[in-house]
Amino acid sequence: MNTPANAPAPESTSSEQASPRPAFVTTHWSVVLSARDQNSPKSNEALEVLCRSYWFPLYAFVRRQGRSPHDAQDLTQEFFARLLEKEYLKSAAQEKGRFRTFLLVALKRFLANEWDRQHAQKRGGLSLIVPLDPELAESRFIAGPAHELQPDLLFDRQWALTLLDHTMQRLREEYVSTGRSKLFELLRGCLARDESALPYSEIAARLNLTEAAVKMAVQRLRSRYREILRAEIADTVASPEEVEEEIRHLFSTFGP
Repeated sequence: MNTPANAPAPESTSSEQASPRPAFVTTHWSVVLSARDQNSPKSNEALEVLCRSYWFPLYAFVRRQGRSPHDAQDLTQEFFARLLEKEYLKSAAQEKGRFRTFLLVALKRFLANEWDRQHAQKRGGLSLIVPLDPELAESRFIAGPAHELQPDLLFDRQWALTLLDHTMQRLREEYVSTGRSKLFELLRGCLARDESALPYSEIAARLNLTEAAVKMAVQRLRSRYREILRAEIADTVASPEEVEEEIRHLFSTFGP
């Protein structure tokens, strides 16, 4: 299958102990639990985390329904507002399955209620739940496969891309926090054996290392990438047993 350049195929992780996740990052489902408890002082912060993660896949789904960019922005904002107002998140539970599935079903129901048609006169007066960047949202939508995929498949692919972005961001942060930013920037092209990646010999010369040391560093980078990706996916499914199935499904959205 054709996967993005920054997405090496998942494999078994190495026995090397993984670097701990930064303390400020909580598991995905614990974020959901915090967000749905409006009496918790962490509720708004948790909802913001969820909004940042899911806003674009949801925005792209709404746009694929034929909505205008302006309408899609308002509808995405209002959907997240309704998550709080109507306490939709109380229906979300880890044992019920994937959170992305819960969100998509909730969004479909929200759109089916034709809120936008009934409340069109209120457009433009919404409080911002998600810090949407209209130009960025639309440029990403246009650049993506919006016109060749069904809305549900587009949502899954955009969510897969979001997971890959999160994985790369966490990997970069780990290397930067340990003083290895230069190493990361030189090796990142080797993650998926990108044709534009520098030869090991040139990387070795720039870092004053042997080629053998560079090869080992690349292996560790790929292994850690896979570990983080699996952890990101594990945070969004109901049980560890579903991780492999979710990996296969998300990568299948990129085609054969």
